[in-house]
Amino acid sequence: MAHALMFDADDPLLARVRAIALAMPGASEKVSHGRPAFFTQKVFAYYGGTTKAEHNEGLHPPRLSVLLEPDERLAMLGEGAIAPAYLGPYGWVAVDLGSATDWVRMGELIDASFRVTAPKRLVAELDARL
Repeated sequence: MAHALMFDADDPLLARVRAIALAMPGASEKVSHGRPAFFTQKVFAYYGGTTKAEHNEGLHPPRLSVLLEPDERLAMLGEGAIAPAYLGPYGWVAVDLGSATDWVRMGELIDASFRVTAPKRLVAELDARL
């Protein structure tokens, strides 16, 4: 059974996330479990992420979910990120997006998650761009 879409395709926050994520080497987008997912061979970012309570209430706040190294994950949780339902136990964190979002920081988080999940050749390609 397909999941209901939990995003607005015209959301300007999604457009910002999409621009950053799809700039990564070999990156593509698909809808997974009702959310935009950005991936190479593995997903490195989701547009969305909820607590179980939010999910049960049908709430879908704008968030960016990323997979980070364990020490970075703990730091993010200490700074207010959440462990999203279903993905949190696997090391993912979700950060709120809004009008005050630091987009440089979001780019850094997407970059870090890409480096955790992408094949070495794509990470090398990213490093060659710098």
